[in-house]
Amino acid sequence: MGHRQGSSSPLPGSGGASRSDWRVIKDLLPYLLEHRTRVALAIACLIAAKFANLGVPIILKDLIDAMNLKPGSLQIYLIVPAGLIVAYGALRLSASLFSELRELLFAKVTQDAVRKIALQVFEHLHALTLQFHLGRQTGGVSRDIERGTRGIQTLVSFSLYSILPTIIEFVLVLAYFAYYYDIWFAIITFVALVIYIVFTIKVTEWRTHYRRTMNEMDSRANQRAIDSLLNFETVKYFGNEDFESKRYDENLKHYQSAAILSQKSLAILNLGQQAIIAVGLVLILWRATQGVVDGSMTLGDLVLVNTLMIQLYIPLNFLGVIYREMKQSITDMDRMFALLSADQEIKDRENAPALVIYDFARGPEVRFENVYFSYNAKREILKDVSFTIPAGTITAVVGQSGAGKSTLARLLFRFYDVQSGMILVDGQNIQDVQQASLRKAIGIVPQDTVLFNDTIAYNIAYGSPGASLEAIQEAARAAQMSQFIEHLPEGYETQVGERGLKLSGGEKQRVAIARTLLKKPALLIFDEATSALDSKTERAFQEELFNLARNRTTLIIAHRLSTVVHADQILVMNQGKIIERGTHQHLLQANGRYTSMWQMQESSLSAPDDSGVNSA
Repeated sequence: MGHRQGSSSPLPGSGGASRSDWRVIKDLLPYLLEHRTRVALAIACLIAAKFANLGVPIILKDLIDAMNLKPGSLQIYLIVPAGLIVAYGALRLSASLFSELRELLFAKVTQDAVRKIALQVFEHLHALTLQFHLGRQTGGVSRDIERGTRGIQTLVSFSLYSILPTIIEFVLVLAYFAYYYDIWFAIITFVALVIYIVFTIKVTEWRTHYRRTMNEMDSRANQRAIDSLLNFETVKYFGNEDFESKRYDENLKHYQSAAILSQKSLAILNLGQQAIIAVGLVLILWRATQGVVDGSMTLGDLVLVNTLMIQLYIPLNFLGVIYREMKQSITDMDRMFALLSADQEIKDRENAPALVIYDFARGPEVRFENVYFSYNAKREILKDVSFTIPAGTITAVVGQSGAGKSTLARLLFRFYDVQSGMILVDGQNIQDVQQASLRKAIGIVPQDTVLFNDTIAYNIAYGSPGASLEAIQEAARAAQMSQFIEHLPEGYETQVGERGLKLSGGEKQRVAIARTLLKKPALLIFDEATSALDSKTERAFQEELFNLARNRTTLIIAHRLSTVVHADQILVMNQGKIIERGTHQHLLQANGRYTSMWQMQESSLSAPDDSGVNSA
């Protein structure tokens, strides 16, 4: 098929240089700032929790110093230490309380942002062109969305619950050291933390490409697995289970190699971090011990300094992991936001009106005027195609595979825009009207029917969501499948399986016919609608099809000429051009391409029907 030769342009951020981290964060902020009050309250609780957290070791220091009592001072022993113990417990409880309040307040902000962004990406993907989806692997896109939404939660969680609290505590500890103790305490702490942070960031940056390689291999393995499982029948037909396993294992081996290198680099990071922490603690404790010896500090001060440093270094132990995860989250978010930035290409013009069908019961007039179209510059599919389908009539298009027949249907749905010429529906250029109104007016039974992994009733009702069971049953009867459904144990609630694999080709096609009939469109398109039906069912459906088509404008794209003999107009296409047109009888009398096609198919009628379709 011509359309499979096109290639979609790569997504921004999906390969090559990504956008800056700050750009990604800037894209996220509007979703978070929709809840400004909650954000402000959460940050206030965060600051309060850190003040309470700082107060805990200070109270502990006072408690230790208060225990240095002279014999006989029973009153002080009963009041002062007891009050400090109560204050100590209250501060610890306050720190936990404010932390939980912060998480409670921010939970709605995070989840709301995740929901809105995921929904926006989902809607945007549906708004993109068919060309985009033909050039992308569904497994990879799904993985990008999954990682992106998870990345939002990770980034917000680490930023609000780890990085920001650590920065606030860092500032508070430095200020406390500088105000109450020797300035060297603040200097040593500051220098040690700066060295620690710089070392962590540099080494983590060095390790990032290993992590990125792991993700790429993970995505490829996932794409390979999903593609193989979606084509389960094809794999079984050719006995290629081992071949698929080897292809899958190839990506798993690359993932394994990258994971091992990532683990080795992590060991280097952890060892360097612990060395910096150890040196900083030794220097701080040495200064504190000197202060106790010369009398400028108490034992409580020594305990306080040690506790503050340990309290500060504990979250820093995870800085490498946090930084790496935040960087990875930003990368994952960038890929998801890149989906949002993918060009929609086929867009409604500003203030475009809805398509107006002047006589819905009869159907619209459809005109192709000098249409030129190609999926890519190397191969032109349609060349100066012009024809008219009068309102309420049936036009059939026949020709060899690759002649451009199915392209006519895609252009009518405006999956693509023509390079030259116009397509008019009731005199309105389809590029000037809303796409939603255009597609609402058209019903199609495609050549390749793909069903949702749900019930038969759901798949038929997809033509008109919310339709009653009676309407669904009526559509099934019109599609000549009600008898088959009623003999199933679960009837209309029968599950059709992934992509409808539990149904035969003919059964799937009849479901597609039924849901199109349920839609009751003004314009009907049958793209090889009976190609998967056996001869008996095809003949029964033909009568129903033409009864339905008498009241609507209909375009039939067919390979079997027997299905179009009653058409008001037959167009014969070859290499993107209309080479013959007329009624069945007129074309036979012309003794041209149509006549030779008819004779070839007539000669094959005596051959047995070996389609293998289970018509049930």
